[in-house]
Amino acid sequence: MKALFDTVSFACSVKVTKAYSTSFSSAVKMLAPSIRQDIYNIYGFVRFADEIVDSFHDYNKEELFEKFEIELEDAIRNKISLNPILNSFQHTVNKHNISQDLIDAFMKSMKLDLVKQEYKTTEEYHEYIYGSADVVGLMCLMVFVNGDEKKYEELKASAMKLGSAFQKVNFLRDLKADFEGLNRTYFPNTDLNKLTETSKKEIIEDIEADFKMAYEGILRLPIEAKFGVYTAYRYYKRLLKRLKTTPSTEIKNTRIRVPDYEKAELLARCYVKYRLNLL
Repeated sequence: MKALFDTVSFACSVKVTKAYSTSFSSAVKMLAPSIRQDIYNIYGFVRFADEIVDSFHDYNKEELFEKFEIELEDAIRNKISLNPILNSFQHTVNKHNISQDLIDAFMKSMKLDLVKQEYKTTEEYHEYIYGSADVVGLMCLMVFVNGDEKKYEELKASAMKLGSAFQKVNFLRDLKADFEGLNRTYFPNTDLNKLTETSKKEIIEDIEADFKMAYEGILRLPIEAKFGVYTAYRYYKRLLKRLKTTPSTEIKNTRIRVPDYEKAELLARCYVKYRLNLL
């Protein structure tokens, strides 16, 4: 009875999402039930890969990641894995024909986190973001359009921009943890020891441009996905606003958050706008 095992696997992906990101899991709840589980399945996979390279400092990360990658390939090919997170992910990959190229690009960027600590050129920076964030947006888009290739191509650029914006906001928010804890510098041509208001302004303007293009795509998303994606978009926009008004010296020394009461207010506003068909 693989169906029972799949049910258990799906529950694990939901649990991982809720445990690691209350904000993202709240946004997923706003998606239609027909696509919700597949997004949980994608997030669980992405989260586990990221944890290997970011958190397991007392273990051989390279060895763990290599095993994870082999198990991933086997799971997709055989349509089963005893790792419930990979079993959930392969289900979504095979169900929605998610391209292997997207998965390979994601794994490539995760591997870079094992060995690369500084991104000196814009090309390196963009390549990393494409693999770590843009392709995740494209995986989700494959679920949202449910096989509509024309719709996928229409929304592809916007989905990538939304993924980029989310990742860049995370980079700016997690500046202290990445730089001091993991000794990583993602923003090219930026001295994080001397982050100035000018360099912060340039980073934020770049993110705002990504958000602008992403919003155009959100408006054209299928109804099943629009509310949830818009909610996530608004949350990250609010986080960016907080970063924008936070002095650069403080960003380097603390992790900026959106308070729970603001999250609740955002959700209510998003719901009203959605129900009034203003999206």
